[in-house]
Amino acid sequence: MAGVFIADPSLLSPLLPLPSARRSFSLPERNLRLYRNPSLLPASSPCVPPCSCAAGTLDPEPSEEIDNTSLSTRLEGGKDRRRAVRIAWEKLVRWSRSWRSKAKTDVLERTKKVAVLGGGSFGTAMAAHVASRKAGMEVSMLLRDSDVCRAINETHFNFKYFPEHKLPENIMATTSAKDALLGADFCLHAVPVQFSSSFLQGISQHVDPNLPFISLSKGLELNTLRTMSQIIPCALRNPRQPFVVLSGPSFAIELMGKMPTEAKSFLMTFGVAAMVAASKDKKLARAAQQLLASPNLRISSSRDVTGVEIAGALKNVLAIASGIVEGMNLGNNCMAALVAQGCSEIRWLATKMGAKPTTLTGLSGSGDIMLTCFVNLSRNRTVGVRLGSGEKLDDILGSMNQVAEGVSTAGAVIALAEKYHVKMPVLTAVARIIDNELTPRKAVLELMSLPQIVSEMRSKKFEKLLYSRLIEHVRLNMM
Repeated sequence: MAGVFIADPSLLSPLLPLPSARRSFSLPERNLRLYRNPSLLPASSPCVPPCSCAAGTLDPEPSEEIDNTSLSTRLEGGKDRRRAVRIAWEKLVRWSRSWRSKAKTDVLERTKKVAVLGGGSFGTAMAAHVASRKAGMEVSMLLRDSDVCRAINETHFNFKYFPEHKLPENIMATTSAKDALLGADFCLHAVPVQFSSSFLQGISQHVDPNLPFISLSKGLELNTLRTMSQIIPCALRNPRQPFVVLSGPSFAIELMGKMPTEAKSFLMTFGVAAMVAASKDKKLARAAQQLLASPNLRISSSRDVTGVEIAGALKNVLAIASGIVEGMNLGNNCMAALVAQGCSEIRWLATKMGAKPTTLTGLSGSGDIMLTCFVNLSRNRTVGVRLGSGEKLDDILGSMNQVAEGVSTAGAVIALAEKYHVKMPVLTAVARIIDNELTPRKAVLELMSLPQIVSEMRSKKFEKLLYSRLIEHVRLNMM
């Protein structure tokens, strides 16, 4: 999955300065003037360090003695810098402690029951996390598998996904939607996207219209191109159903293990994972933050639901691409170029859909992409590695006990790209490989043959702006 990787047009503008009324010297000319006449530099300029180099001597004479006064001054300066760093750190720690002491916990205190829909790896990990937040709170998991349900209630183990991790005793599992949802204050939705609509329609009569849904599912519905923020209200026939999407760089196994489990180490005082809770309702996003945030899981709040959902869905497709590069042994250079291009493609599409660019460079964007594309725990990346190694997709999926959402999302990406008129060569190539229209090797050759252009879509407006800046730059330097 290598080839042409198209740069963002905004990266080109720093190469040419903006028009100015004053004459500007080119870098070589300015350096030459300063070399011939060093006095042109101000005395306080940071470009003139207090050393012999400023006088034109690169090295001291071998016989020259070291100035002890100058040495002591430099040592004092080093101590001052270290002291300033220490003071800045102490201020940060005091601010953090003050913020934590004022942080509200009334949502957690009021919460008596949380329902979790789905008993997969991430649903189980989040159920265990929530249950550990408050011993007196009931966490009810709605499952399809009666054997797993019985094992959780009797032994407190989900033997299918976490046979070595004991679940908190305040987790109860059931196959009854009515029992799971009755009296719940929050509902964590962890059902795969492609099955969510039919599943929710089947339990809609048991869902309170005011029950907040926190979606853990990432992806796009293949036929309708809908996200979970659209699927949940539609399936429940309630457009006002409270909704939060939770996304970010987090693997279920690490959430479950909480990294240092028993040992009291440095990591215990900081989050070992960080996620974003996004909702159009600012108060609801903060409520989810209060419910879920802990020393092991940092939760940020956002109102950019579109950005968080699109980044969470498309990063799975990009992870398959990165896995293909790994499986084909194309090297680290190719991997870096491919992921950078994929990030640009995700940004192009998401911003056209209304997402904020800052969301795509944050935890739920770049953070999640880096984790999923570069770490072997990613099941989407694993699918890509095996595809790149020559395995058939049906064999790969048949051997997995978890859903790789990127496989089904890839087809939806092409439809979205056509709808919003965005060129997405890398993610489109993944979709063609999954549809068995291209082999990974042929996809690489096709990407290599793409036109070597500057931008995704070199418009006349961009060319006109570039030309005008170039002319202005030349005119000012000839004055």
